[in-house]
Amino acid sequence: MASVESQPRFGQSVKGLLSDKVGSCSGDVIALTRQVLKGSRSQELLGQAARNMVIQEDAILHSEDSLRKMSIITTHLQYQQEAIQKNVEHSKNLQDQLRHLLK
Repeated sequence: MASVESQPRFGQSVKGLLSDKVGSCSGDVIALTRQVLKGSRSQELLGQAARNMVIQEDAILHSEDSLRKMSIITTHLQYQQEAIQKNVEHSKNLQDQLRHLLK
């Protein structure tokens, strides 16, 4: 009868071991699920960062284009300023000549 009594104990110990193993596996599955979710969130953040970088790159390119246009406008304004200064000098010369003629 000793073997009969040991069988339920053996069965109970197997059930206990199996229960412990299932609990351990459940914990591993939960940990794995957390890692997958964390990875998924990281992937979402990386995707958002990539989209933001594309938006920033477009803004930088637009700013660069605007700066180039402003540089061209500045050059044209400098040419106009030089032309105006020459005309002012000519005007002063003409005024001096008129004063000299009117005397």
